Amino acid sequence: MDKHSHQTHGLPDMDAEREALQSTAYPKVQNFCQKHGLMFEVVDLRWGIRNTEATEHMTTELCLEELDRCRKTSTGPAFVALLGDQYGPCPVPTLIEEKEWEALRAQLTSKPRDLELVAQHFRRDENAVPPTYLLQALGTSEACGPEEATLTSVLRSGAQEARRLGLITQEQWHRYHWSVIEWEIDRGLLSLTDGDRGATIFLREIQDLNKHILEDCALKMVDRLPDGCLDTDAQNLLRGLKGRIADVQPGVLRAHHLPWSRDLVNPKNKAHARYLKELGEQFVARASHQVLEHLRELEAGRQELAWLYQEIRHHLGLSAEANRTFCGRQELLAQLGQRLQQSDSHPHSPLVLFGPPGIGKTALMCKLAEQMPGLLGRKTVTVLRLLGASQMSSDARGLLQSICAQVCLAYGLPLPPAQVLEAHARVVQFFHTLLHTVSCRNFESLVILLDSMDDVDSIRRARRVPWLPPKCPPRIHLILSACSGRQGILDTVRQTLTDPEAYWEVKPLSGNQGQEMIQLLLAASRRTLSPGQRELLWASLPECGHPGRLRLAFEEARKWASFTIPAPLASTAKEAMHHLCARLEQTHGQVLVAHVLGYIASSRHGLSEAELKDVLSLDDEVLQVVYRDWTPPSKELLRFPPLLWVRLRRDLGHCLARRPVDGFTLLAIAHRQLAEVVQERYLSGVERAKRHGVLADFFSGAWSQGTKKLVTLPLVGKPLNLDRMVAPQPLWFSDTVANVRKLKEMPHHLVHSGRLETLKQEVLGSMNWISCRGISGGIESLLDDFDLYAPYLDCPEVGLVREALQLCRPALELRGMERSILYTELLARLHFFTTSHPALVGQLCQQAQNWFRMCPHPVLVPLTGFLQPPGGPLRATLTGCHKGITAMAWSVEERLLVVGTQDGTVAVWDTEEHQVIHMHMGHTGEVRYVKVFAKGTLALSASKDHTLRLWNLLTGQEKFTIWDGGSKDPMHPETWSLHLDETKKVVYLASGSKVSAWHLETAELVFQIPGDPSDCWVYAGVLASRATLLTVSQGGVAGLWSSATGKPQGRQHLSSIKEETPTCGVSLQKQGKMVTGFSKGSVSLISPEGDSLLEKLPEAVRFLVVSEDESLLAAGEEQDVLDASSEVRCLEVAQQANLLFTGLVSGVVLVFPLNSRQDVMCIPPPEARKAINCMALSQGEERLAIAYDSIILVLDISPGDPCPVVDGPTYTFYTQLPETISSVAVLADYRVIYGMTDGELFLYECANSKVFPLEAHGSRVTCVQVSHKEQLAVSGSEEALLCLWDLQACKWRFETSYTNSYCRGVQCVCFSKDDKYVYAGLKDRSIIVWSVLDGTLLAVQFVHAVVNRIIPTSNGFIAPTRHGYLIRERFQDPSSRASQQDPLKNFKKAVWKVKSRQRDEAAAVAGVPQDSRSASAQGNACKSNKRSQVCLLV
Repeated sequence: MDKHSHQTHGLPDMDAEREALQSTAYPKVQNFCQKHGLMFEVVDLRWGIRNTEATEHMTTELCLEELDRCRKTSTGPAFVALLGDQYGPCPVPTLIEEKEWEALRAQLTSKPRDLELVAQHFRRDENAVPPTYLLQALGTSEACGPEEATLTSVLRSGAQEARRLGLITQEQWHRYHWSVIEWEIDRGLLSLTDGDRGATIFLREIQDLNKHILEDCALKMVDRLPDGCLDTDAQNLLRGLKGRIADVQPGVLRAHHLPWSRDLVNPKNKAHARYLKELGEQFVARASHQVLEHLRELEAGRQELAWLYQEIRHHLGLSAEANRTFCGRQELLAQLGQRLQQSDSHPHSPLVLFGPPGIGKTALMCKLAEQMPGLLGRKTVTVLRLLGASQMSSDARGLLQSICAQVCLAYGLPLPPAQVLEAHARVVQFFHTLLHTVSCRNFESLVILLDSMDDVDSIRRARRVPWLPPKCPPRIHLILSACSGRQGILDTVRQTLTDPEAYWEVKPLSGNQGQEMIQLLLAASRRTLSPGQRELLWASLPECGHPGRLRLAFEEARKWASFTIPAPLASTAKEAMHHLCARLEQTHGQVLVAHVLGYIASSRHGLSEAELKDVLSLDDEVLQVVYRDWTPPSKELLRFPPLLWVRLRRDLGHCLARRPVDGFTLLAIAHRQLAEVVQERYLSGVERAKRHGVLADFFSGAWSQGTKKLVTLPLVGKPLNLDRMVAPQPLWFSDTVANVRKLKEMPHHLVHSGRLETLKQEVLGSMNWISCRGISGGIESLLDDFDLYAPYLDCPEVGLVREALQLCRPALELRGMERSILYTELLARLHFFTTSHPALVGQLCQQAQNWFRMCPHPVLVPLTGFLQPPGGPLRATLTGCHKGITAMAWSVEERLLVVGTQDGTVAVWDTEEHQVIHMHMGHTGEVRYVKVFAKGTLALSASKDHTLRLWNLLTGQEKFTIWDGGSKDPMHPETWSLHLDETKKVVYLASGSKVSAWHLETAELVFQIPGDPSDCWVYAGVLASRATLLTVSQGGVAGLWSSATGKPQGRQHLSSIKEETPTCGVSLQKQGKMVTGFSKGSVSLISPEGDSLLEKLPEAVRFLVVSEDESLLAAGEEQDVLDASSEVRCLEVAQQANLLFTGLVSGVVLVFPLNSRQDVMCIPPPEARKAINCMALSQGEERLAIAYDSIILVLDISPGDPCPVVDGPTYTFYTQLPETISSVAVLADYRVIYGMTDGELFLYECANSKVFPLEAHGSRVTCVQVSHKEQLAVSGSEEALLCLWDLQACKWRFETSYTNSYCRGVQCVCFSKDDKYVYAGLKDRSIIVWSVLDGTLLAVQFVHAVVNRIIPTSNGFIAPTRHGYLIRERFQDPSSRASQQDPLKNFKKAVWKVKSRQRDEAAAVAGVPQDSRSASAQGNACKSNKRSQVCLLV
């Protein structure tokens, strides 16, 4: 988005046109711009002020400056002139250069009185380089009119003669003859070299004016002399100006011809009203066209990473400005350069420059960035960020994103993918990995300079700096700066960077260096000082080496003319800021200065100029002061005069910083000292709440779109209800453009103005707000807002909403922040609380349901809660580990979670802030074990790369690495265990072939015990209380060893175990014993004295966990079993018959009534001990199919009393195929569809004993389902291929495939009750809906768990999940899907393909080649990770 400015000019005879544009045209253009993400600003410096102020010389200078600003920043119209029949006054030049003055003076020597008049009003300023003559005040407003006219006449005559003699140029001559409007039209249009870009001239011609020009009424419309007569010179110049416009830029003219009337333009006159309406329509059309044209040009030339280039240019521009006046620090620069050179080839700590605010750290960082190529080589890549100077550099997430993108571009590396950028944890990991990748290139050095860590929002609120690497790899340098003694930022950094040599103090400049800095600044601004002024300046700054204070002194001294007698300067920076505020108050008024600076300081990220002028227009206190001596020009609207702001902005100068935020340029207080003074001076007590209250009114849109606000002005004496004409503030400007400024600012002002109920209802308790904030800023920004503002509310319901959003995070990161996904997630989690918490949660759920009812796209609507609710055991899902998680350990004391992954990364998470704080990249193989000790401050990790590494969890530094000397043979046993004895400071690492012990402080090997290759150890444990090491081997042998020396102490066969092998174990330290699990379900207690059987479980024991006090033991089995004769393989429910069919591993089918726990029937297998693979009921529940490996039974179900009777089997048939049956479906007419493990699919007619082979899937057929009318069937497979079959023709109608990078494969499928849709549960934990009519994918929903089965209902389905929840949803498909959206539009790694037989056959007839089926089905084949990629905090 770009800032859109617009400047309009006109003289008093155009007041009616100006007001018509303000009341009707500007709001329309404003709405148009907002819909395109632009901010509309009108800069009309002559509105709302007296005519004497409008024509004074300073106003003219400001108008020209604003015109230049508009041309630089505008997207579209930059200059609009309203030109009538007045040429306007010619302003007296405010400054005349020395040579020009001498030329004028030479022409006036023959006229002593004229020369005396000029000399009286101009004084020589020797401080300018070269010297200039400055215009002095012309006296009181009553007397200055004739005096100024005489002075103008004298200067014109002198300039005329000087021009005739060739002593001055044509351009210099113009300064004494041109009016304000000609200067502006020349600057805004006629002198341009790039055409009429953004300019429009509206010309009003009054017919027959010349015939009436000498009449009194006509003289109001034209220029007059002081005596009231017609100013013929001005009229001639006006004709010349109009001729220049017509000759040079005729395309910008929009002429309007009005009939003669004795009045100026009057809206009550029908002809005039018609003219004003046409003028407004032309303005809107012209401005809209210019905006669109410019946007098209920007789009055509838009770079892919335009945001990054803008960010880089912004910081480089600030750096270049700082370097222009840099002086001193040569010794410190040399020392830093030497340190960088010495550490370039080996790992080293980042450097931190610190010192008090204003000491010159920023300038030093900019100078360092400039010198890097000379220090480390010309190919060195330097990344500089002046933190807080832009939005992206103000928060850690945006900062790392921009740095990663810049580094990738510089080194030709792939940019971080969108999936990484969506989650801060992934960005942190990418950043750490990127630094190591660049280091390993062993070529160009990389230097990252981050100035002012204090200005990163997340660091100010955090306990640590999670993304800061404690060590930089070779050729990578990270240099930071931070303020000392403020907010504890430096202390926060010290927690991560513990090396004292990493910290470099920036000390004050010497007295001589301070004077040199002042001289450089003066020279850069073409100024100097008189000897007396210089002495006063140095006396006010004795030995001052504080660059911030020197800069303030310079800003004061640069304003001194040589004839100025300055007052002594303040001795401290704070005192200087108070003096500045006092001087501004004296010039501009205390109320205006206090409120302007108060609003800027109170804003969260700053205010744009358009916003500030709107806010001032809502401030009744300011308006009452502004209109104390004159009345507003309009009876319908009331605005703050822009000229007053521009004057104040000019005097504020460098005290205001311009920062790019969200595509707009915002104003902020540039100096910390000034911000502190503003807080102290203007924002104490009730004043602070008032400022926030007006800002809250503005950003809420309370007084926009025609809503009038009462105000009582001093000269009126009665309340006026006037339109303030401020910008409207909807949440969405268009379907795709959100009101980002409102989203970021309004909650901040609601909190600090005390409007907490509004905050609760309209922000944190509004689904519209939540969705808009989430879609425009992402889930992390939304959570940040809840964390920021929820503490102000004593409302548990807000906490529930925040927790629900935290639980939604994985789905939103996976699928993208889309409204239907967010609403589904929140509704499915908060539905549990609608009754218990109706005030907020109930309203949120109702708002979500209302949105679903109006949703124009196909969507699945939750009818109950079926996702993990907030307030339950699940606290958060931490995503960010790109490879599977293989090990975890808690640091309870430090609230950290240590995670090991398949790719060798050890990640450390802050479990309170849910952020990665360290990414340890040392291991090259899978991390098998992680142990935390030393009160949660240290961690050990053991990896398949045969290394053991010790990490400091607080600093992130690696203390040592141990290689265990293990075998690199992949066939070698990999059974590992890690044990720690903190008392003896020994770590034990056991594998299948050996047990090794090392000292924790020295990393020296204490002992090593080799194992028996023919009987490898499965588990080893250290019994510290007995100083014994206990091992258990595959053959059931327990070995005893000394844990101090490694010497053997005994060996025994386990007597309690027969023909079983150990699978897992756990040590009981207090009892000095070990519990071991075995392959056939045995759990044994082993001690040096012997062993005993604790428990016998039905299946193999896969894990053992013991409570902290060792009173409870938990064992995990391999399989779940039901209360039946053997393991249950499959279930079918006959809803009408009220029966449950249970297929067992033994091949038996047990039949249970649903209202009883006792089986009533047993269907034996056709062959002994043949396990049932699958079963199916026909749609009418009159047939049951039971499938074994190669046999299918078809049975009849008939009514009976007290329960239905199962007869048969009616048909039995064999597949006679080597592969086994994997899925089956049966029809009422005894046709059976069955799929095989190799992907084959068949239709078998039992009555005719005929088999019809259907075209095969490419992999195991996981499910087959028949439509309710039994005309269609759908089959799914492990390759995520879904086929829709015509059962009459025995051919497929559609082949659809759904693939993504996470997991592939279909778990279950069913038809809707009307057979229009297919619901499919996938193995990637999602449910999809697609159309039977054309195969279109209609909806995709991530449900966080694999769905075992889908049962259709009248308007949707019910589906049980493996998490134990029951999904109940309604599928809503609007009658017209003209606006169908892509369900996968935000899911960048998912693909839905549809292949239609009808289209293929038509294409074959037309001779168009089609892709082969295998290419369609297998083109996106990918391997899924073997392990989970998420951690659940419970």
